[in-house]
Amino acid sequence: MDDPTMHDAAAPGAETPLSDVETLRRQLDEKQDRLLRALAEADNVRRRAQRDREEYLKYANESLLRDLIPVLDNLDRALEAARQRGDAASVVEGVELVQREFRRVLERHGVTRYSALGEPFDPTRHEAVARVITKDAAPNTVVSEQLPGYLLHGRLLRAALVAVAAAPDEDGA
Repeated sequence: MDDPTMHDAAAPGAETPLSDVETLRRQLDEKQDRLLRALAEADNVRRRAQRDREEYLKYANESLLRDLIPVLDNLDRALEAARQRGDAASVVEGVELVQREFRRVLERHGVTRYSALGEPFDPTRHEAVARVITKDAAPNTVVSEQLPGYLLHGRLLRAALVAVAAAPDEDGA
């Protein structure tokens, strides 16, 4: 009688446990290599995204600055004309022209100017720099404005600097 274990071991195409281990080891090595490559690619993508973000931030204001350069050029021209002519009326006219141009540039970039005069004091949009005792305005109303406020696409960019009315009897309190 034949020994069945001897027959199986000698059969053609039969795999031994050693070849199974080698196959699994090769598969493990391939998967580890793919994992390392995927990790390296993810790191490269992260670094590339960081560089892109830095580049974007570095040049984010480019269009605004490009629009402001002609305003500066016009201001230079107005100053040069004032030096040559010495005519105060033409200087004022030139500066007003530059001011209008400057405001248009800001508006094109989402900046809007607002006035607080006559409005109730709002600490989210106004910064009180003075309190004025008066009977002419309701208490807590903006009676004068040192500087207007500005919004950028509806978000507060700079609060208006204001003086707020106070009733005469509030002064003693």
